Parts: sequence; C-alpha cells; structure tokens
Amino acid sequence: MSKMTKPQLLEAMAGKTGLSKKDAGNFIEKLSELALEEVKKNGEFVLPGLGKLVKINRAARMGRNPATGEQIKIAAKTVVKFKVAKVAKEAVL
Repeated sequence: MSKMTKPQLLEAMAGKTGLSKKDAGNFIEKLSELALEEVKKNGEFVLPGLGKLVKINRAARMGRNPATGEQIKIAAKTVVKFKVAKVAKEAVL
C-alpha cells in the first residue's frame, strides 16, 4: 500500500472537481497557506468532516538521552497537532 504523492493528489482533485491540474494545485497551495495562517493567528483551523489543526503549547520537561542515559532538560515549545474528526474516524474504521 503506497502513499498518494502530490502529483497523484493533484490528478485526483482535478478529476473529481473538473478543474485543471494547475488550478487544483493552486487551490491546495492556498488552502495550506490559509490553514497555517489561521493556526498561527487563532490557534486552530477546522476542515469540516476531516478534522482540525490545533496549536498546542508543550511545557518544559525532563527527558533522557537514549545514547548515554543522561537526564536532559527539554525546553518548552509550541507544536501543531491534527485532531481527526469523529465522522472521519467512523468512516475509516
């Protein structure tokens, strides 16, 4: 089972929507830009029926260097997670 590549995605989107591959590519690119802007500004971006991107602040914590076993401090940071919608989970499972 192989993953869908970007050209395959563009071809599938063009086939489903009737757009050209170039227009489908522009749409996906603009959607990605919009999603990242919204997550940065508001903390989340919702794709109805699919899920949402959420900005999460991770606290600093202690970790362990797997090579030496030495304890190290892991700094606090902000990460983006994708939470799958219930409808999407049920459709896949």
